[in-house]
Amino acid sequence: MKFILSHSIKGYPDLLIVPIAQQKETRRWSTAIGSITHIPPKTLEADFKQELKEQFLVYFQNNQQAANRIVLLGLGKNPGFQQVQDAFRSFVHKRKSNLPASLGISFLSGNAPSDPSRLVEAAVNGMLLGQYDIGLYKTSLPTGSSGKVKKHRVEIFTEKKVAAKVAKAIRQGKEMASTQLQVFDLVNAPSNKKTPQTLAEWALQSGKKYGYDVEVLEKKRIEALGLHALLAVNKGSENPPTFIIMEYKPDGPALAKIGLVGKGVTFDTGGLSIKPSANMHYMKSDMGGAAAVMGTMEMVAKLQLPVHLMGVVPATDNSVDAKSIKPGDVISSYDGKTIEVIDTDAEGRLILADGLAYVAKKFKPDILLDLATLTGSCIRTLGSYAGGLFSNNDTLAKDLLTASQQSGEKLWQFPLWDEYEKEIKSDVADVKNYSGIPAAGAITAAKFLEAFIQDHPSWAHLDIAGVAVSNSEFSSHKSATAFGIRLLIQYLQNLLVRQKPAIEPH
Repeated sequence: MKFILSHSIKGYPDLLIVPIAQQKETRRWSTAIGSITHIPPKTLEADFKQELKEQFLVYFQNNQQAANRIVLLGLGKNPGFQQVQDAFRSFVHKRKSNLPASLGISFLSGNAPSDPSRLVEAAVNGMLLGQYDIGLYKTSLPTGSSGKVKKHRVEIFTEKKVAAKVAKAIRQGKEMASTQLQVFDLVNAPSNKKTPQTLAEWALQSGKKYGYDVEVLEKKRIEALGLHALLAVNKGSENPPTFIIMEYKPDGPALAKIGLVGKGVTFDTGGLSIKPSANMHYMKSDMGGAAAVMGTMEMVAKLQLPVHLMGVVPATDNSVDAKSIKPGDVISSYDGKTIEVIDTDAEGRLILADGLAYVAKKFKPDILLDLATLTGSCIRTLGSYAGGLFSNNDTLAKDLLTASQQSGEKLWQFPLWDEYEKEIKSDVADVKNYSGIPAAGAITAAKFLEAFIQDHPSWAHLDIAGVAVSNSEFSSHKSATAFGIRLLIQYLQNLLVRQKPAIEPH
């Protein structure tokens, strides 16, 4: 899709989309649309309720063409970024096979705030995501598809006074969608098409294209470095592990130094503590945290944000083999602490322990964040509506919660009270990886991670197990959401604006 910014509707496209939110004062939009279509405003108001994803198609004639089409697209009540994105994504998804070549989106029809840039970004992002095709490995084309990628021209109509802000919004919406679409493919790929080496190759290619450093440690260097917890999880695998180190430095001064760690389990059988078979196929997505970290690295480089960012992904699968770690085994870690493995299905926290300790020791960031599809406990608590937030710093937690509301990628904060430490106390090792009781699982997992952050004063753990993949209209089964990328970019941009208001992220 090619997006063009205009400030007046001189010639109507094949289809003009007018997004409208529910509002007490409906007269503005209905009067504007009525003046074009010659439909009485009261009729429009009666027939179109502006509910989320509601569509109302209007045909009309003017002097330029024999017939024109306008679609009124409902955004619901008080829509945020996510709702606007979903509405436009759904609109394009349902029309992929017959979407007109010439499209327009009007924010000049009594339907937009004085600064519609966030709406524009969400609309652009949603339209591009709506083109996604999940059939990565199908050998035949869907019914009605020619297999050819159509070129669409989308003209966005806004007032001239906001042109600069809207242009930046269009660019960010496009750049974000480009990265998210790649992450969709990565997370949706099955494990026989996605190994630790696949993640490493993705990072290397992205770093080369967008100008950030990527170093991939293979097994021998991982052994030499002493990443013992990662090696322990990998013992049952035919594919060797990788330890992916990414670093972005801005051309000018960096206003913040941030460290990210993402769980990169390319498939999780549970190991000898094997999972039930019913939903095991979804464990191909157990590297959703890694995908979020890699996507965030790419987006920061694309937007050239003035932040010094390091991202680390410990990558392996967790398989069953005679060499696999066993319940009761005691392993070491990069940090030096010993770990009693109570449950081999609590493997993600083991590899994160090495990743967190490495970043805290080597990079010494101002802020340390990790993302992981970590616990079923978090899913049982929050469902697929929010990720779990755990932090030892109230300011950091507040900032992440604010960014989550702004981005639409919601978080909910859990406690990290000292009382929970007893649940990871081991008789034979420094810590154990699972409490052994079916209670407070997400919290005790976070307490385990906290033991490896080198007493970092500003750390947060995001458990995204329920939101990295979800059920939606865009696939018949759970599929990737790219959760975390938009959230982290929003967080970083907020942080940069607050630290130096004179610099506006671009």
